[in-house]
Amino acid sequence: MTEWRPETAPAQLINHAARLFALLHDSRLRALGITASQIPVLGTLADGSALTQKELATRSSAGQPAMAELLGRMQRDGLIQRTPHPHDRRSSLVALTERAMSLLPEARTVLSQGHADALTGFDDSEIQLLAALLTRLIANLEQAVSSAGDSRTGSTPMEEPNSA
Repeated sequence: MTEWRPETAPAQLINHAARLFALLHDSRLRALGITASQIPVLGTLADGSALTQKELATRSSAGQPAMAELLGRMQRDGLIQRTPHPHDRRSSLVALTERAMSLLPEARTVLSQGHADALTGFDDSEIQLLAALLTRLIANLEQAVSSAGDSRTGSTPMEEPNSA
């Protein structure tokens, strides 16, 4: 194994790219009143489904406290609504509001433009290869995290509103 060098380490490069995507998306989504951190919830619930906070946390690989905070902000901003769970009095179901649903088409456009900007100069085969390599990397990491005993595994990649 070669010496670890941050400027060429895949983990560092992926982290840097993810932070830049978040900054780009946040700056462009701000006009809609949503943030990049809300995209996994918006994408997961875009089909009109209602899920528990725990299910949302699992699907987005987020911890329960972080998801609780995110959902609190989204409820404050009128993006989600909570209803009592019909079979579990201790939990509630989270669904998107009509306001959030009305924002999804424009959010999809914003996110698509951000991806197009980021992938400028890549041809289709490079984009497919990048996606395939990242998918393999995620599977490897989920297995490693699962083996380490973290309960937030088994998730799907962060979904965007147009992928739900």
